Amino acid sequence: MSGILKVKEKKIDNTMTMIYWKDDKFWLGKLLEHPEIMTQGLTLEELELNLRDAYLQLQI
Repeated sequence: MSGILKVKEKKIDNTMTMIYWKDDKFWLGKLLEHPEIMTQGLTLEELELNLRDAYLQLQI
């Protein structure tokens, strides 16, 4: 990874906040309200879907 890491936030369903950043190849992210949930995606959309899925898996 080169340069300074730019971390951004995005609200998901008005209940959770996705914290995300871009690595050399993947978008990486975690949920602010559940920092133990962390995943990646090739696109930002895939990252959001993976975070939602990981959250739902914890709810089962």
